[in-house]
Amino acid sequence: MTTPALILHGTELSGHTHRVELLLRMLGLPYTCVAALPGARATPEFLRLNPLRQIPVLQDGDLTLADSNAILVYLVKRYAPGSPWLPEEPVTAARVQRWLSIAAGEVKYGPAAARMVAQWKLPGDLQAAKQIAARLLQFMNEHLQDRRFLAAEHATIADLACYSYVRHAPEGGISISEFPAVLSWLSRVEALPGFKPMPNSPLPAG
Repeated sequence: MTTPALILHGTELSGHTHRVELLLRMLGLPYTCVAALPGARATPEFLRLNPLRQIPVLQDGDLTLADSNAILVYLVKRYAPGSPWLPEEPVTAARVQRWLSIAAGEVKYGPAAARMVAQWKLPGDLQAAKQIAARLLQFMNEHLQDRRFLAAEHATIADLACYSYVRHAPEGGISISEFPAVLSWLSRVEALPGFKPMPNSPLPAG
């Protein structure tokens, strides 16, 4: 049976969109990207997709699903059930969930928030975001000292959920050079089949 093309609404500079695109590529699923720039998100058409005006949004036939982490879970459960991307074993599944929560918490309010303020002058406390990012990176570096990936010995959706904004933390004025275990982890994610880098922001940090 031929899998119908999925439609991913987002932007190429969004780490939330990028994490979903990574999984789509790594699962070998056909998809189409539709640009959803801020102005487009205020249109009635987009509000029908997601009244919160957030990206990404995935359309899969009659299903419309928002929230990047929810989309990651859906894609594995729908198209790769039982795969290592979302293990069923209770402890590993819980570890994946913990890192999804970190992606929605410390990653979002740390490196992602700092990047949004530094690059696009959006409202936010840059110093507070940098402090959150510093704690996160130190925690990740210690966690990865004797681990190849975040939640298991193999890549899971936890790694994809955290990767993009950590890799692009320097765009928010946050150095990652002093975290060697994090850098090694980033390289391992980038070596996964189907990996595609998120473009760098064209604007200088600061």
